[in-house]
Amino acid sequence: MTLPRSTPEAQGVSSAAIVRFVDALERNLHEVHSMMLVRHGHVIAEGWWAPYRADLPHSLFSISKSFVSTAVGFAVDEGLLSIDDRVVDLLPDDLPEVVGDNLAAMRVRHLLTMTSGHSVDTVDATSGPEQNWSRAILALPVEHAPGTTFVYNTGATYLLSDILQRATGERVLDYLTPRLFEPLGIAGATWEQCPRGIDVGGWGLSITTEHIAAFGETYLRDGVFEGRQVVPAEWVRAATTLQVENGDPGAADDNTQGYGFQFWRSRHNTYRADGAFGQWSIAMPEQDALLVITSGLDDPRALNTVWDHLLPVLGGVEKAPDATGVATLADRLGTLSLALPDGSTRSLTAQRVSGVQYALPKNSLGLESVALTFDGDEARLTVVAERGTDEIVCGSERWAPGESTLLADAPAPAAAAGAWADDDSYLVTVFLTTTPFSVTLVLDFRDDEVTLTVEQNVSFGPTRLLHTVGRRV
Repeated sequence: MTLPRSTPEAQGVSSAAIVRFVDALERNLHEVHSMMLVRHGHVIAEGWWAPYRADLPHSLFSISKSFVSTAVGFAVDEGLLSIDDRVVDLLPDDLPEVVGDNLAAMRVRHLLTMTSGHSVDTVDATSGPEQNWSRAILALPVEHAPGTTFVYNTGATYLLSDILQRATGERVLDYLTPRLFEPLGIAGATWEQCPRGIDVGGWGLSITTEHIAAFGETYLRDGVFEGRQVVPAEWVRAATTLQVENGDPGAADDNTQGYGFQFWRSRHNTYRADGAFGQWSIAMPEQDALLVITSGLDDPRALNTVWDHLLPVLGGVEKAPDATGVATLADRLGTLSLALPDGSTRSLTAQRVSGVQYALPKNSLGLESVALTFDGDEARLTVVAERGTDEIVCGSERWAPGESTLLADAPAPAAAAGAWADDDSYLVTVFLTTTPFSVTLVLDFRDDEVTLTVEQNVSFGPTRLLHTVGRRV
């Protein structure tokens, strides 16, 4: 699958304006991983910040919810579900002993619109000992009458995934494959599953940037992709228009503009599929434009950069060709890179500590020892942990590709670089290149000890993961 490409000017946008937008992204947002801009159905700008690449999937987090919504739309169209079906009728084996009036009144539409009646997100129930996540969620109090209170609720999307699997006999991933993924040319999609083999729904889908763009374009065109009606048009309109209010629509806040069926309404009459840490598919119908961004951000004001620097330049008609502007934009997008560790490539300390193993006290990350082995300007970081050993090549003034288990249970694609922050401290940054996440390790060598600090770029919890002292073995 390849979306058609075009020059910005042919689609009414100045190449120089896009360069300025990219400059603003890098100035205002500390960690963008990819960007794809589509106008009039044509990709007019695309870029990946090294070490991220076009061929690598990226964790979408809650953009996954919009795909679950699409699956519900197919099931409704095929007569397998109704949005007015009661949840208690669809999940009869998972109900608590006493079913209260509010739970009894909960319907599929309430799960879709985040108005299930719960006071808090029910996803925390999935982290307990109960292997049946639906049972754990449905056992929680439903404090409000469904449909009356908006509370963002990832647990509600999991219930939709379970309902879909029961109604269709397939995982959501498998159900969507012939209906959505294959028509859009989306190959290699993966989705995390719960202990019972149900796709987790509200997060866990991984696809590439261009796959996200194909999905967003299909919605922008009322469900049509390459001349074929892929998603029912009626569902597209219902899912992306305001179904419930969720705050003050007059506020300068993109999270209070209303909510559809697992899509957010945004300012400027736009809507978006939105995932944690800056995963966005932003549809701008009045401008006939779509912007996809993947990133590792934790800034609720990040969308302001889009509204301030991109939206104003999307209203034009075809412009005169600008070969120089196109070349400048191509060069800008072709040389994108995340910031390498700042420091020196050499230190006298390297010779003293190279190959030395430092044992670590028992810690929350399960790390047992660390060692740095230097070969010229580059290093190999060896991390021995309870779950195995990582051998991470740390590029010097480059991102060295490899694998890591630092934030994963199994080896995951990664890229790392290192530098001496000062004469005694070596800094390593490791990007998990199919996720928003990176880890920075600082090894501060003093005599026969190393002080190890491990920090994560973004997290749902603390970002400082470890600060400990290891001794030379």
